[in-house]
Amino acid sequence: MAADKSRSSVSRIKTGSFERRLSLTRAGLFAGTRVAGHYATNWFGSRERREARRSDMLSRQAGLLVEELGKLKGSVVKIGQVMALYGEHFLPPEVTEALHTLEDQTCSLEWPAIRRTLVEEMGEAQLAKLEVDEEPIGAASLGQVHRAVRLEDGLEMVLKVQYPGVADAVDTDLNSVAQMLKIMRVVSFGADFDEWLEEVRAMMHREVDYELEARTTESFRQKLLDDPRYVVPRVIKEFSSPHVIATTFESGYSVSSKEVQALSLARRSALGKASLELFLSELFIWNEIQTDPNFGNYRIRLAPDDQSHDKIVLLDFGAVQSYSDSFLDPVREMIRASYDQDLERVIEGGIALRFMEREWPQEVLKRFGEVCMAVLEPLARKEQLEMPPGALNENGDYRWKQSDLPNRIARQATRSAISRYFRVPPKEFIFLNRKLVGVYTFIAVLGAEFDGEPILRKYLLQGSE
Repeated sequence: MAADKSRSSVSRIKTGSFERRLSLTRAGLFAGTRVAGHYATNWFGSRERREARRSDMLSRQAGLLVEELGKLKGSVVKIGQVMALYGEHFLPPEVTEALHTLEDQTCSLEWPAIRRTLVEEMGEAQLAKLEVDEEPIGAASLGQVHRAVRLEDGLEMVLKVQYPGVADAVDTDLNSVAQMLKIMRVVSFGADFDEWLEEVRAMMHREVDYELEARTTESFRQKLLDDPRYVVPRVIKEFSSPHVIATTFESGYSVSSKEVQALSLARRSALGKASLELFLSELFIWNEIQTDPNFGNYRIRLAPDDQSHDKIVLLDFGAVQSYSDSFLDPVREMIRASYDQDLERVIEGGIALRFMEREWPQEVLKRFGEVCMAVLEPLARKEQLEMPPGALNENGDYRWKQSDLPNRIARQATRSAISRYFRVPPKEFIFLNRKLVGVYTFIAVLGAEFDGEPILRKYLLQGSE
């Protein structure tokens, strides 16, 4: 992965709590004043025009806030990104849309500041054993990645370097962002929001815990060591520290690259199967799920010939979450019930997971259960379902891209009374659902065509033993 020479850089990050709070409060107060002024004057015109003006105002104010967050970098940017991904139940769409742009605004920290961090973390003598490329190959909200070579043997490595002061600022930044949203009057604070905010806090602390990430990386490497379809980087402990993770450099192409898209259907489908099996192993066997399905966390290493496996290179284990059986068992039971086309058991699972209630009208429960079952369409027994036109190829394999499943499920949900009864799902389910959508999207981008039923059946049988 080549370095992006056009990426902008900064010489330092505002890490002082007072400095960061001042910037956030100033931005929030400015936006809040504008919002209050809008509500005071937006009394005239039709309801549609008032709504249009309100939406336009929120978009503009959210854009200004995002600009301020982008300047601060660090954990506050990551918090904004997480809220964009998981905040749909709490934030207006105009705000989440603006927050999504944070992913494209991250600039890198200049080399002198990164070098100082490396010296502090590993010492001058240890750093002298490496030749480090001063241009980062990737920059994110919490840190950036540099290529390096170990001089004694030429081992190609990458150094993931956390920005100075980021870990210490997590709690202050999260509290400040929450306060900023309150000042803007764009979020309703309550028990659901507070519980979700604490989950974001816990996730942020995991993200900045590089020692935990190093252990998790090695754990996944051991799990997948004997499977030729996956590559997990090896952690180089002698150059790692609480704020630096050193791993082997693992080459590969983006899933959307022309090299991957040019592969034969059989090879792309094999990669799709590998992606699905990895997720099902996380869900049914390991109780550990990498909940960030960002495509930047995956690479495809092409096989030199048709006799070898193309490999999925797995990067970045900072968002791995451990789940208890008390949460996953109802999820697994819903999957088994959907596979068996047992609507009542699907509903019972939804009630156990607290996003359905037994007191709801039977018709609403039925529709909700049917939507849940529809999610399993690519993994279901085909004789039990009526597939839409174009969803299967001439061999009866599921066409993940052409099936248009996500849009059909969304339409099915909107046509029913579900939205009037829908409640915010448990925080664990929000992250799990995001991963499932990511896996389906990954397979669709590959243009894979295969029947997922035999793969799921294998895991269901393992779980029932």
